[in-house]
Amino acid sequence: MTERLVWYFAYGSNMDPARLAEDRLKPRGVALAERIGGRLEGWRLVFNKRARTPVGSGAGNIVPAGGAAVYGTLNAMPAEGIDVLDVWEGVAGGHYERRLLPVLRADTGAMVEAVTYVALLTGDDLRPTRAYLGHLLAGRDLLPPDYWEWLKATPTVD
Repeated sequence: MTERLVWYFAYGSNMDPARLAEDRLKPRGVALAERIGGRLEGWRLVFNKRARTPVGSGAGNIVPAGGAAVYGTLNAMPAEGIDVLDVWEGVAGGHYERRLLPVLRADTGAMVEAVTYVALLTGDDLRPTRAYLGHLLAGRDLLPPDYWEWLKATPTVD
């Protein structure tokens, strides 16, 4: 019997393959089956998810925005991987909510339904830390060069 795989769209720190695969999934016995680039149309990346420390820092979030697009990684994994990510993303505590959204595969242009997370605890005038932004930049292998450069130029709190 073949295990059912689901797509997860990462636009924030889980674009870092080491963070997602090695730090979060592997310790719980979950392996990624595939990792490719993806594009979410009609949304924009912001850093308005309140982080614990330092003061004024924000994590990645997506907000609806006509004409915009968010680039990230599409990650195929067993459904149990989404349960693991729910814990990391603080779904039970009301930090993020799980959403199922259509994402374009960069390799084929086909649309797939992918799980992603939208923040519930947001604030204004927040910026990512350099360390957090580094996790996004680690997705460089699957991001368009101009998007990666835009991310790299993001002001940080530190």
